[in-house]
Amino acid sequence: MPSVGQGWQVGLSTAWLEWLVLVTGRELMLFASVGILLIGLDDLLLDALWLATRGHRRGQVADAPPMEGRIAVFIPAWDEAATLPATLRRTLAAWDGEDFRLYVGCYPNDAATIFAISPLVARDSRLRLVIGEKDGPTTKGDNLNRLWAALCADERVEATRFAAVVLHDAEDYVHRHELALYRQHLVHNAMVQIPVVPIIDRRARWVGGHYADEFAEAHGKDLMVRSRLGLPLPSAGVGCALTRNTLALLAIERGGQPFRDDSLTEDYEMGMVIGAYGLGTRFVDAFDRAGERVVSRGAFPGRADAAVRQKSRWIAGIALTGWDHLGWPGSRLGGSRRSAGRDLLARWMLWRDRRAPLAALILLTAYTALFVTAVGLAGHVLLDWRAVEPSWAMQLLLALNALLLCWRMGMRIHFTARDHGWREGLFAVPRAFVANVIAMLAARRAVLLYWRILQSGEVIWDKTDHSEADAVVADALVRVPTR
Repeated sequence: MPSVGQGWQVGLSTAWLEWLVLVTGRELMLFASVGILLIGLDDLLLDALWLATRGHRRGQVADAPPMEGRIAVFIPAWDEAATLPATLRRTLAAWDGEDFRLYVGCYPNDAATIFAISPLVARDSRLRLVIGEKDGPTTKGDNLNRLWAALCADERVEATRFAAVVLHDAEDYVHRHELALYRQHLVHNAMVQIPVVPIIDRRARWVGGHYADEFAEAHGKDLMVRSRLGLPLPSAGVGCALTRNTLALLAIERGGQPFRDDSLTEDYEMGMVIGAYGLGTRFVDAFDRAGERVVSRGAFPGRADAAVRQKSRWIAGIALTGWDHLGWPGSRLGGSRRSAGRDLLARWMLWRDRRAPLAALILLTAYTALFVTAVGLAGHVLLDWRAVEPSWAMQLLLALNALLLCWRMGMRIHFTARDHGWREGLFAVPRAFVANVIAMLAARRAVLLYWRILQSGEVIWDKTDHSEADAVVADALVRVPTR
């Protein structure tokens, strides 16, 4: 039996633990609740703009003749022997009859990919294999610059000039009417972006499916609002077309290379710079005459480690190195043509793009606060600790956040269901937790990745791996809709 002194010591130690749990839980919950409220209001404002601008059509002439001339398609590749041949065959078949040339960028030390596509290149004059001088991987921007140099060389030799450049990845599923849509809208715009729709593999529904949820909302609402308001539009790097003159302008600014070769997200930065110049950019969500949506489909990682790796590259490239490269621009036009309101909206959109590390910190704090609160409740039941009694202000914060969470989940369900059916729309609610965990892990890795870039000054293409099995499954899912 413990003595009186021992009981007093145990009581003192549990009292200190009780105080620590109560104070820590209260402070963490306050920080997380305020942060979630501010981000929730930020999202709510964008939702309001989306609702207010629905039906808005920004200065487009419907009966204007389409752009004429040959279109170049850029596909950078590193270690894509498993997926690239099938992608090239699909693309050539889908765009049969179109005037285009497809440039594929490979590396001299990637013999597997070169050998895999060489038979196709030898048989089809629409394919152009470009092998760079440097061993890979370098960066995606460096690879794209090699393709740009090859295009310019072809123009000089053939005494011709391409009209536009389309960007795609080695695993994409293109739409048969995609080039026709670009020709229609590039007449009035420097850049056109179409929706990107991730393919949901039911074997990886939780991790891979959360990409479908996020892209459905981002491309169904966020990019749509930017396009309607005439704000700089980030390129997704796939399903994106630019006029040749636009790339030439970027090349002039960057010493002959239109794509940044020291960036993890050169596509994002390219779109923002084009918009900052005041050139027209447009997000087009359209249907063909048969009622089929014109989108770019692609497979996304189905494993948690691969998703964290990919998203950390996006966060590091957009929120960290992108901040270094772009700053907070409003417009590159002369002062007499600048709009203070437009600049403010542009900066707000940049803030939204760069808030991922802060949002991850708030999420981590919220989950930690929930855990500490659960410990406090257990202590109340088992050790007779004081009950956790949130103040009226905290209760109000929690109630507001609960309402915003319900609204947020409703919007997520709406956009996911629109793209993938109501079953996937309902799955979007529990997948939000998976997305939060991946976001927190990716933010941590992004900070470490950014620190390594600052220390070494070296940026390497940290690409997503694709296997032959993934390509087979994706092909079956595209052929047989999941609705």
